[in-house]
Amino acid sequence: MTTGEVVDIASRAIWIIIECATPLLLVSLIVGLIISIFQTVTSIQEQTLTFVPKILVMFLMIILTGDWMLNLILSFMRDLWSQFGEFVR
Repeated sequence: MTTGEVVDIASRAIWIIIECATPLLLVSLIVGLIISIFQTVTSIQEQTLTFVPKILVMFLMIILTGDWMLNLILSFMRDLWSQFGEFVR
């Protein structure tokens, strides 16, 4: 196994991590921004007001996109395991 193959596998793994995390992070960012605007307008500075909705939305997004994320990770792992014989040499 060459250095280039290792770098290719690592870059594919990092790309899959980015693909899986992006929907969750974007929704969390949007919810946080909306709540921050609400807090600014109403002058409410309660810390749990930002935490609880973000957690709830993150759970909802995991429920909605979890199947897609799992399939993406599983296909990557299947590719790695199918090439295992080539990696050992």
